[in-house]
Amino acid sequence: MRRRLLAAALLVVVAVTSGTPSPAVADSWQPAVVSVHPAAADSWQPAVVSEHPVAYTPHVLDGEVRAIAVVDRTVVVGGEFKKVADSSRRHLYARRNIFAFDLLTGAVLPFAPRVDGGVHALATGPGGTVYAGGTFTTVNGFGQRGLARLSLNGKRVSGFRAAINYGDVRTLAVRGDNVYAGGTFTGINRIRRAGLARLDAFTGAVDPGFDAQLTALGLPDTFVTSLDLSPDGQRLVAVGAMRRVGAIYRSQIAMFDVSGPRAALTDWYTDAFIPPCAPDFQAYLRQVKFSPDGTYIVVTTSGGTSGRDKVCDAAVRFQTAGPGRHEPVWVQHTGGNSLSAVAITGVAVYLGGHQLYMDNPDGHKVKNPGEKPFYTVGPGAVERPGIGAVDPATGKTLPWNPTRARGVGVYALVVVPQGLLVGSDTDELGHEYHGRIGMFPLPGAAPFRHSASTR
Repeated sequence: MRRRLLAAALLVVVAVTSGTPSPAVADSWQPAVVSVHPAAADSWQPAVVSEHPVAYTPHVLDGEVRAIAVVDRTVVVGGEFKKVADSSRRHLYARRNIFAFDLLTGAVLPFAPRVDGGVHALATGPGGTVYAGGTFTTVNGFGQRGLARLSLNGKRVSGFRAAINYGDVRTLAVRGDNVYAGGTFTGINRIRRAGLARLDAFTGAVDPGFDAQLTALGLPDTFVTSLDLSPDGQRLVAVGAMRRVGAIYRSQIAMFDVSGPRAALTDWYTDAFIPPCAPDFQAYLRQVKFSPDGTYIVVTTSGGTSGRDKVCDAAVRFQTAGPGRHEPVWVQHTGGNSLSAVAITGVAVYLGGHQLYMDNPDGHKVKNPGEKPFYTVGPGAVERPGIGAVDPATGKTLPWNPTRARGVGVYALVVVPQGLLVGSDTDELGHEYHGRIGMFPLPGAAPFRHSASTR
């Protein structure tokens, strides 16, 4: 019964503001553009994207790309890197952990905030801004740990004063006047929040009404690796190292009702992630996304092991409707390799990681002492190195097979009107050189419409 209880004890009052605050801004900030990228979930597309990446995207020459956000036609890229080149690789740019390029032309833009640490999360903000989260402690010389709001001219929006106590921010989502942040922090602005918080989008103040009270009893740490908002903004799903939300048991995944002035844990839950994977994985869920219509979610996992009776090293679909326990609709197994990123367009579920195979529930990663691991292939398995796509209804692999250099994996899959953006730690995508970022175009995509820009 306790799993079916609504978390009435967790209901909390959301701070109500009168009107929209005017942000205090550093260095003559200007609202450059209006975002047309969805604030929550992925976008529907009519077809599967091409296997051949566009030729005009720039290249990140070292490190890794961890996050992507799109503001009108500006693509903001975050990660851990120091060198960026244009599509020809003739022109080099010093960009530390964050840069931007034009979605339509690939031109590297002047946007170059100075951050002293990695940028692991990005989210489109209001008025031509972007929110950044990560391991940094300063932004443009100002102390601001782990969270910042930036204008597209690279200036820090000084009115947004959120700062974590330690650790990092790994995931962000924005809806209206609210910013949701997840990571390894235990407090923001000296207010205790274990791994998950809601902030005022303009001031960065912690919402006193939304305290999920996450705990991970028996695990070393409590943290959130990924979160997403439903397309209507009424539900929030979060995954990571958690075992309880307040007094209610939740194993690695929790869904919240954030539709009204009071927020609550819903009684949607699954027991699918209770069984452990390899012993060194205290939490093995990596990313979660809502479908464009909000009727289902897909979760990607690591875990270092595999098998038909497990959801380790896999992608898993769940329906979102209805209360109580939910079983997987399907599980896509790789046979022992992590899936780290997901994007959902209605006609396809795109999956990125360092997998060799998909449709491989009977495959296994074999480790012998002193030898390099090798992978067994079960009946029906198909090769999909580093990236692939599955049918949303069945979870079976689609013919789409561009390939990529596997590396550690894909960290960001972002749907745009023109196609699918990919951010990773390798430099081969679709059998071509693409330094850690690229885009698969949508065949026959309509011309991109955007508002006037001050660039």
